[in-house]
Amino acid sequence: MTNQVTDIWRHPIKSHGRELLDTVTMIAGQTMPGDRVWAVAHEAAKADGTQWAPCANFSRGSKAPDLMAISTRLDDASGRVTLNHPNRPEFSFGPEDARDLPGFLDWVKPLMPANRAASARIIRVLDRGMTDTDYPSVTLCNLASHRAVEQAIGHDLSPLRWRGNIWFDLGEAWAENDWIDRSVQIGEAVFKIRERVVRCLATTANPKTGVRDADTLKVLKDTWGHQDFSVYAEVIRGGAIKTGDAVKVL
Repeated sequence: MTNQVTDIWRHPIKSHGRELLDTVTMIAGQTMPGDRVWAVAHEAAKADGTQWAPCANFSRGSKAPDLMAISTRLDDASGRVTLNHPNRPEFSFGPEDARDLPGFLDWVKPLMPANRAASARIIRVLDRGMTDTDYPSVTLCNLASHRAVEQAIGHDLSPLRWRGNIWFDLGEAWAENDWIDRSVQIGEAVFKIRERVVRCLATTANPKTGVRDADTLKVLKDTWGHQDFSVYAEVIRGGAIKTGDAVKVL
């Protein structure tokens, strides 16, 4: 059935893994709970954790494709994060525990290209996740659009390439692009759709292997004349969302 939530994902550490959820309770004016709570600043970053900062300050999949193969578990009670990667041992740590930082930097170092600024520290901005937008955003994704990209590229693609938060199937590709400035209810929560998401090189990497193996950006540009996939939304009314909930344009 279309117009229903199929998957809910959060990314506790920006660009360092994803975690599948059954349900989440959104809060008005905030990012998804547990999503992009922390970000890994590199040695050339100006970000200091006092305020939101652009993605150029952080280690991320567009520059380090191996990061795309990380999966994550966040223990909400303790705040500890467990990281998994096909080429690294499982690693658990507290992102805000200074004693754990050296272990994390050692764990992630083999995943970072030698010609890029090395990961240096983990930062957190209180009361919001470190999304790519300067406002607290949630990324909404349409599986029908994903299927259109698969068809254009000629083979299967993992939806995890897009690092979205809430997935649903509208049955029609790119229908979500017509939602800009409209309100959409998902479960108990209501979102204001702000803009389309312009995609970067992170989406060219396989989330199982961390290897760049699909030119998603070229396919988007050649087929549809843009590099957009999914939409950014703001939470204007909080509430619970679970898999199977209806998606409705108000």
